[in-house]
Amino acid sequence: MTTRPILKTVDLKKYFGEVRAVDGVDFEIMPGELVAMIGPNGAGKTTFVNVVTGYYQPDGGKILFDGKDITHASR
Repeated sequence: MTTRPILKTVDLKKYFGEVRAVDGVDFEIMPGELVAMIGPNGAGKTTFVNVVTGYYQPDGGKILFDGKDITHASR
């Protein structure tokens, strides 16, 4: 039995002018998995979370939740 990711991003992008805050991120979380995101200040961690949660609309890529495309779902 193959389990699909509960959350997956494919080539996710978010730009602010010339700043590429999130640039082509592929990411997935499997059911029951615990993950952490680390990195230096300005690396795009908060922007990534804001795009995934719908606070910002992505400039490219896809967001899948439980296999459903929620990229342009309203908040």
